[in-house]
Amino acid sequence: MSTETTRAAAPLPPATEVAPRTARPSVWRAFTALLWRDVFVTGREFLTFILQVVLQPVFLLFVFGKVLTELGFTSTTYADVLLPGVVALAAFLTALQNTAFPLVIDFSFTKEIEDRLLAPLPTALVAVEKIVFSTLRALVAALVMFPISWWVLGSLPVTWSDVPLLAAFLVLGSLVGASMGMVMGTFVKPNRINVVFAVVLTPLLFTGSTQFPWPALEQLRWFQVVCAFNPLTYVSEALRAEMAPDVPHLPLGLCAAALAGFLVLFGVLGLVGFRRRALD
Repeated sequence: MSTETTRAAAPLPPATEVAPRTARPSVWRAFTALLWRDVFVTGREFLTFILQVVLQPVFLLFVFGKVLTELGFTSTTYADVLLPGVVALAAFLTALQNTAFPLVIDFSFTKEIEDRLLAPLPTALVAVEKIVFSTLRALVAALVMFPISWWVLGSLPVTWSDVPLLAAFLVLGSLVGASMGMVMGTFVKPNRINVVFAVVLTPLLFTGSTQFPWPALEQLRWFQVVCAFNPLTYVSEALRAEMAPDVPHLPLGLCAAALAGFLVLFGVLGLVGFRRRALD
């Protein structure tokens, strides 16, 4: 009888010993499930996605790198300057747009963000999933640009030894673009997003050193300073340093430090803005 009483009164294991073992896999499964859902949807509309993200960079490369060269208005080496900038532009803008526009729609019209917030995830990880997914889309857009560039220009100044650094800076630049899109998608009101994009994208495109090397702007010091505040400049310069080392460019260390700083800045602001909108 005493034995049965002792067994019945035996204390259960503390909840703190069991909870961490079950919570972590649950959060990870929820995060990967959200990410896989977005990837699956993209796979079903892959052709539409590719046309949306590479059409502008391809025509930019074709007109400035091929047509103007054939007509004699630009030198044959200008394509080496332009190609890294176009690849950087494709990755950066894809990440930015694929974060900002869906967030505006999710928070205002479809309210799909409410379903995501009900997942067993911290609010910050829901925002991180958006950034990671947009980064993956941006990397696909950049990857597609390489065979297209080879087809348009007839050559591609890339070797296998260049791949690790190119991949690292494309990932870093895409993360910065996605974080910047997070800031725009959460701080800008839905009825003003089109105006903001029209005001932001054009200066972003033409001050990102995509069509020219940043060090060559010494005679236009004021414009060089403006371009230095554009994170796209450091993605373009990093790719240019690897793909066209003979062209004047910024040091890779400086580009990495600048992009890391922009990532921290826009990442913190984006997470704050996402949390604010989610709680509202």
